[in-house]
Amino acid sequence: MKWDLTYLFKNLDEFEKAYHKTEKIIEKLATYKGKLDDFKSFKEFFNLQKEIENTGLRAYQYASLLSDLNKKDTKNAARLQKVQLAFSKLQQAVSFEEPELIALGKEKVMEFIEKDKDLHEYKFAMEKLFRRQEHILDDKSESLLANYSQLSSAGRNLYSSLSVADIEGSDVMLDSGKIVTITNSNYRSYIQKSNSAEERKDIFEAVFNYYDDHKNTYANIYKTVLDTDYARVKIRNYKNSLESYLFNNNIPAEVYYSLTKVARENTKAVKKYLKLRKEYLKLEKHHTYDRFLELAKTDKEYEFNEAKDLFFKSIKQFPKDFQEKAKDVLKDGFVDVYEQPGKRTGAYSSSMPNLHPYILLNYDKTLSDVFTVAHESGHSMHSLYASETQPTSLQNYTIFVAEVASTFNEHNLLDYIINESKASKNEKIALLQRAIDDIMGTFYRQTLFAIYELEAHKLVENSQPITVDNLSKIMIDLYKEFYDIDITEENVKEFVWAYIPHLFYTPFYVYQYATSFAASLKIYENVKTKQPNAFNNYIKLLKSGGSDFPVKQVLEAGVDLTKEEAFKAVVNRLEELVDELEVVLKS
Repeated sequence: MKWDLTYLFKNLDEFEKAYHKTEKIIEKLATYKGKLDDFKSFKEFFNLQKEIENTGLRAYQYASLLSDLNKKDTKNAARLQKVQLAFSKLQQAVSFEEPELIALGKEKVMEFIEKDKDLHEYKFAMEKLFRRQEHILDDKSESLLANYSQLSSAGRNLYSSLSVADIEGSDVMLDSGKIVTITNSNYRSYIQKSNSAEERKDIFEAVFNYYDDHKNTYANIYKTVLDTDYARVKIRNYKNSLESYLFNNNIPAEVYYSLTKVARENTKAVKKYLKLRKEYLKLEKHHTYDRFLELAKTDKEYEFNEAKDLFFKSIKQFPKDFQEKAKDVLKDGFVDVYEQPGKRTGAYSSSMPNLHPYILLNYDKTLSDVFTVAHESGHSMHSLYASETQPTSLQNYTIFVAEVASTFNEHNLLDYIINESKASKNEKIALLQRAIDDIMGTFYRQTLFAIYELEAHKLVENSQPITVDNLSKIMIDLYKEFYDIDITEENVKEFVWAYIPHLFYTPFYVYQYATSFAASLKIYENVKTKQPNAFNNYIKLLKSGGSDFPVKQVLEAGVDLTKEEAFKAVVNRLEELVDELEVVLKS
């Protein structure tokens, strides 16, 4: 139940050879400056880039995975930094590429692409390049920016050091007298099992006190992220930070604004659900961390193999190839299952072109973890489909569509558990809570964070100071608007902005959880109701990898995310589930 990284390299010597080969390829790539107008050189240049994707990205994944297994290991950290530095040098080495191709002109470049079948896979990349021509600078300017590429990730790296490498668990004495070490990975499960309001408060604060203690440092780190983004806006002539992140994948701004508008205007069911929880659980006050409490208490634990078995059974109605891929991504050696000291928190699927994906878990035997297994498997299955169908440069799908496959698996698993079991009242309550919490967490909570980072970026764009108070005020106001909860009464909750890694690592990422959730819910409903070609269209989406703009990919799978209707369908689903839960709770 641990990763076998010998699939990537048998030993560190093999890794070092690949790393040095990557360095040499990077040096060679730099020699093509001024030569791309010659077809022979043009082809050689892009073939070398394929070698980087096959050799360099393998080395990058190896170093990254090894580092995530133990963030406290300084040798692992140094190895990863070494590879990151190589890829920074790569940016510098090929900084001439885009200005030179633009100088050649679209007609000439496309003529070269059509001339050789090995180059056909770059056609879409060239379409994207010439689309964003106005945001690409001259050769000298691009070279200068490339030299600063390491600094542009400074905020992300500092956040990782403070929030992962340097963080320690905190000891809490439970009401039973037992002392336990509370971490970012396990605090939810301890809260879930707690019957004491005071104990839950202690557990929650054991985690969030850290963000309070370091709030000024986090504010300055986030300022670094925001400043970096705004510098790019000004340098590359974008209207604002949001456009700078949406433009490359041709995502209309109305997708973002339609999502946030629908979520903000439709919080009635959200507040009704929290009221039902408060009354049913007999809470004096429903705190934000009380969301982990189960409405139907159960001590049932699910071993990892049970989680896999439930997932496999849930997809038996789908074609054999789909089932085989599910088993393939969860086979031994490609899943690191349990929490351990220094291991990166959370869960993810990591994939690189032409390589088998790896899954990281911090499995804690809860029902939520069972769904996490299905979720991360969806990502890995998506990668397998893309790698089988697309050439190297078109396998990586965008973040925008990334969560479709993962949440599709969750919708299906939920239906399977509900329909295949003769559910008692408690089981019905638990499953309804699961479905509602999915929408609360993936659609509403992530949209709240999406609005948060939009407002935070506006502070910089409007020359407003980035302080702890300003950053916290945005979050305080949003929690009041979405949940009618005053988080200042929870002592340290207002620093949740420092707790959310995506805000630091990948700005304007989280809204895509909500858009993907809306898309996958619609796609799943089409499959479930046996709409013509629904499942085939879904698989086509997975197979398409990164070969088209994501909004178009989703549209061809049956969902138009530029319209509010796609998001209102999620709202309607939540209202139905909350009403159903109310009936069951009162029965």
